[in-house]
Amino acid sequence: MASASGAGARAGLETWNPPDCGDIDMRIADDGTWLHEGTTIGRPALVKLFASILRREGDRYVLVTPVEKVGIKVDDVPFLAVEMTHDPASGRLFFRTNVDDVVAAGADAPLRFEVDAAGGFRPYVKVRGELWARLTRALVPDLLALAQERDIDGRTVIGIASGDSFFPVAESADFYREDDA
Repeated sequence: MASASGAGARAGLETWNPPDCGDIDMRIADDGTWLHEGTTIGRPALVKLFASILRREGDRYVLVTPVEKVGIKVDDVPFLAVEMTHDPASGRLFFRTNVDDVVAAGADAPLRFEVDAAGGFRPYVKVRGELWARLTRALVPDLLALAQERDIDGRTVIGIASGDSFFPVAESADFYREDDA
């Protein structure tokens, strides 16, 4: 995979400032499915087109053209990272999203880690602007296999390195702790 952080956005998208036409009945579900009026958008080319004009404005996701802007609902984040490669020579991690954006994790495309309500581990990678992709469950073991232990500010943390960047996941004691169930 080649690095093309943000390559899926239309040229000029961040500078377009058309009138806001309100919200439409379009939603990106937690599993990455795009829906219009409750019906799945089944054409991958159409989903990629919509993804290329998507941006985030505060807490709102909008589809933007040079002449209008409409809001849509996003359950979690708009994209899923569906493929990961690690280049041993550079130490960089590359992710491909469900809409074929390719992102090299690093300072401009950081990783972040959250714990969901059920205690599940949810890693994300920034794709472009304020748009993120959640790594699919299938990628999590491969990502965690690359975890490293480092001392940062007197604390031992577990994290993921990509090139010159290091993204802490948790303190070592918390990462290796097994809860009694």
